[in-house]
Amino acid sequence: MTTMTETSVREFKMPDVGEGLTEAEILKWYVQPGDTVTDGQVVCEVETAKAAVELPIPYDGVVRDLHFPEGTTVDVGTSIIAVAVSGGTAVPAQAAEAPAPPAAEEEKKPEGSGRQPVLVGYGVAASSTKRRPRKGPEALVPQASTAIQTELNGHGPVAEPVEAPRERPLAKPPVRKLAKDLGVDLATITPSGPDGIITREDVHAAAAPAPAAAPEPVTTVPAVSAPPAPVPSYDTARETRIPIKGVRKVTAAAMVGSAFTAPHVTEFVTVDVTRTLKLVEELKQDKEFAGLRVNPLLLIAKALLVAIRRNPEVNASWDEAAQEIVLKHYVNLGIAAATPRGLMVPNIKDAHAKTLPQLAEALGELVSTTREGRTSPAAMQGGTVTITNVGVFGVDTGTPILNPGESAILAVGAIKLQPWVHKGKVKPRQVTTLALSFDHRLVDGELGSKVLADVAAILEQPKRLISWA
Repeated sequence: MTTMTETSVREFKMPDVGEGLTEAEILKWYVQPGDTVTDGQVVCEVETAKAAVELPIPYDGVVRDLHFPEGTTVDVGTSIIAVAVSGGTAVPAQAAEAPAPPAAEEEKKPEGSGRQPVLVGYGVAASSTKRRPRKGPEALVPQASTAIQTELNGHGPVAEPVEAPRERPLAKPPVRKLAKDLGVDLATITPSGPDGIITREDVHAAAAPAPAAAPEPVTTVPAVSAPPAPVPSYDTARETRIPIKGVRKVTAAAMVGSAFTAPHVTEFVTVDVTRTLKLVEELKQDKEFAGLRVNPLLLIAKALLVAIRRNPEVNASWDEAAQEIVLKHYVNLGIAAATPRGLMVPNIKDAHAKTLPQLAEALGELVSTTREGRTSPAAMQGGTVTITNVGVFGVDTGTPILNPGESAILAVGAIKLQPWVHKGKVKPRQVTTLALSFDHRLVDGELGSKVLADVAAILEQPKRLISWA
């Protein structure tokens, strides 16, 4: 009976759909228990900290169980769906069920010296080559759990104990996860389980004294309890609390990290873009741009690319660990976009090598994909410089914060008809304000000013796109 289950049921674990991601939220299930699935069929949609991604199942079979409902955030490596397959093998099933047996019993496998940590919170030291002590025959008689473990692993009683130093506390993966969630250090717990294994009860017992100690500071400082009195004034009937997760959570962490890591400097310039807008209208009538997205942002992006070509030192990043400035000979141009999921910054790969029509096509695809919420994690990685268009909201300009790993970001303000001195006379002209924030560790005032001045000069005289290219 057990063998049949192991060979016929496959567990599909939450994969790492993006670089460095540790969790994902299940947005929607496309299958239900009893449905037949095939290799490559999309079974669910998940939202990571970077994008919404559809997950395909890697084998054929019938859905047996959905382990988590929609809206649940699941750690990477956790099984989310069970599928009954007819031709499965025992090896994958055993691998999927590996966390279930106690950690001490897993050490009885021959390849113990090469075992690597495979689960979050497992805590196995890769350098350890010693096995944990095996249970002697005297422990097999009173301990029923030991007998069950021995039967499941196919081992008989082992009479010879092996002395080995215990450099790390012994605990099963679920117990380690529980201790992590409760903030309990396993090294401070006295184990009560067989052979010195820490149990769930041990963890709960260690966590219990923490709340009990809370009343002591309250009695010591009674005046502190008075200020929190206004807190219960929340009107829950007219307020909504939104959990901080997904894109918003990661964006907030990235912005805080960037703001307090890179010394920001922001410079501003107001420029007459009347000629640029006339060129935009002309390009819309050009058959080379038929069906493409042509707007002022296209020429602003091209102007920034030309400015970077003239000042390549601005396209760099600061490597704190290596204490090096990484000069990049390519430009992955990020475009900040506001979505219902939060601010997203996908980037156009190798934007420096694209012609104006190619850049227009790439911008159109980027915008449409972002609005549909189908931006892939890869599209938001590896950016080198960013443009944020706050002008679409009627804002004159702003002081943008750098994306981590980048050295410059250009904010584009609203384009408005304003009085402007043109050829010695005050005339109504299309004017906008540009703001360039840069990392002052690697971009000094001179370099930042040159980049911003070049962008402004191109937008004022678009013919420089030809003469400076």
